[in-house]
Amino acid sequence: MRFTRLWLTDFRNYSHLEVDLPAGTSVFVGSNGEGKTNLLEAIYYLATMTSFRVSTADVLIRSDPEVSQAVVRGEVVAGEREMLFEAALRQSSRSHYQVNKQRVRRRDLLGLIPVSVFMPDDLVLVKGGPSERRRYMDEALAQIDSRLDVVRSDVENILRQRNALLRQSGGRFSSEVAMTLEVWDDKLTEAGEQLAEARRRLAMRLEPRTATAYTEIAGQALPLEMAYESAWQSEGLSEALRQARSEDLRRGVTTVGPHRDDLSVLLDGRSVRTHASQGEQRSLALALRLAVHRELAEVSGQSPVLLLDDVFSELDPGRSQGVLRALRSEQTLLTSAGPLSSEIAYDALFRVTAGRVYREM
Repeated sequence: MRFTRLWLTDFRNYSHLEVDLPAGTSVFVGSNGEGKTNLLEAIYYLATMTSFRVSTADVLIRSDPEVSQAVVRGEVVAGEREMLFEAALRQSSRSHYQVNKQRVRRRDLLGLIPVSVFMPDDLVLVKGGPSERRRYMDEALAQIDSRLDVVRSDVENILRQRNALLRQSGGRFSSEVAMTLEVWDDKLTEAGEQLAEARRRLAMRLEPRTATAYTEIAGQALPLEMAYESAWQSEGLSEALRQARSEDLRRGVTTVGPHRDDLSVLLDGRSVRTHASQGEQRSLALALRLAVHRELAEVSGQSPVLLLDDVFSELDPGRSQGVLRALRSEQTLLTSAGPLSSEIAYDALFRVTAGRVYREM
């Protein structure tokens, strides 16, 4: 599967762009701030209806008082099948999305274009808080099975409603509050346990893939363990919510549930967050992304589009070569602010300057 053409209108710093994208590896070079990452972001948005950088679509629209929407279009070839993906991003209103001129929802879109993105910021998967690792798992689950993205959305909506009730209660446990809490607790238990179980199964599948990828990238085999951690797992979510009710009422927020869970990663028996070196942490962050890439390839039966945003800038030559050997895709889009190593083979070279793209090779 690959993109053959991309059109942008008023997306980020692009007023108008039309570029043909070949198979194989395409490299986009240019100084920082010229729009390289914006190209990858547009591709990712067409595949997932979300950005890998921001949570709202408003900031994706070109900053201009006369511009109220951005349009992203892409032609995709999968085997002998051709598809046209189109997104209209609007200020202060829902985005409009079409596949082959037919309106679709996010749940219908996810999985149609498997895509993997690698970024320097991926280090937060290792060094950041639990929310970064939960997001990593949920993004993977959304592409593996779009129904699980609906479950995640349900959990978030239920939590908003439950937290609103807790705040409105003022810490008082009246009969009316108790009755409504029971309703939300039942809903959260059903959806929350389903989401947590999906994350737990994903962690088990990704553990051997991550260990293999780490060895390929770092050139060193170390024992690796991954486990999904739920403080409420032993007693079940329903009982945990009941036990935490007084604390929840006091604080006005839900203190237990899948929104507080984490993915534990140990390398050679030690926490990578606190005991791994910078090089080990970077290698592991890449290995985590690569593990999902390979999981998507197996589940979908297609080669996910690879988006590599300046990932070699922070790696030493040995690890860079390990990444190159490990990554395989029908189409790879790679950005670089600096000169590329002579070891990096590519099929097309583009220069990005002030929202314009020129093919040089």
